[in-house]
Amino acid sequence: MSPLRPATTAAVVGVTAHAVLRRWPPGGANRWERTNFRGAHPSLLAGPAVTVAAAVGSASLPPAAALTLACGALGLYDDLAGDSHARGLRGHLAALRERRVTTGMVKLAGLVTAGALTSLAERRRPTDVAVDTFLVAGTANLVNLFDLRPGRALKVVVLASVPMVRRSAAAAAAMGAAVTLLPADLAEDTMVGDCGANALGALLGWTLSHGLGARSRVAALAAVVGLTLASERVSFTDVIAANRWLAALDGLGRRP
Repeated sequence: MSPLRPATTAAVVGVTAHAVLRRWPPGGANRWERTNFRGAHPSLLAGPAVTVAAAVGSASLPPAAALTLACGALGLYDDLAGDSHARGLRGHLAALRERRVTTGMVKLAGLVTAGALTSLAERRRPTDVAVDTFLVAGTANLVNLFDLRPGRALKVVVLASVPMVRRSAAAAAAMGAAVTLLPADLAEDTMVGDCGANALGALLGWTLSHGLGARSRVAALAAVVGLTLASERVSFTDVIAANRWLAALDGLGRRP
């Protein structure tokens, strides 16, 4: 299949879904409004829009589409029901030690479960199932870790998708959905939140698990785990700001 079809489908669905949700926001507009790092008040409605767009764009791959919707729903739960008292993996584990189960921990467990169910349906060897499970869940979580500035997570999705679009409808759908919502995200009119970041990240993880050989999948998983652990000690924002090329790319299209 040409990558143009899933990318275009995702783009059209993304624009339409976002317009409909902004016109008729479920529960009212205030339910979706958040305050970002600058003090602006973008809406989280881009998350459901980009999730539906990526799922429809990858509909020719039912496991990928179902995984995208499931991980988007888990992110949406955290967006709407969660709080900000626990940050990062260490924060959620610390809460568990205090016998508190955070929405973030529920979401992480759900991401692993969704990845495991998808992998079990498609793989036979236990090692393959384990690698694919954590590659999907880890990539879903990693993309969300980049969602700290307008457009950053969507740029990561686009850049990660480009090498795979010619041979993967799932990657093309992820790219089409991300590109479509990127201008509104950069304008701080809307944001993808956990919902959109987890959905697109899971779809990228699924693409990696099906497009790479055994050794390359392990290497990809190691990279995802390494970046996730690094995020517990260093700020991605500080690292990006310290590199002029990364800073230029990160700020491209964003308000000064």
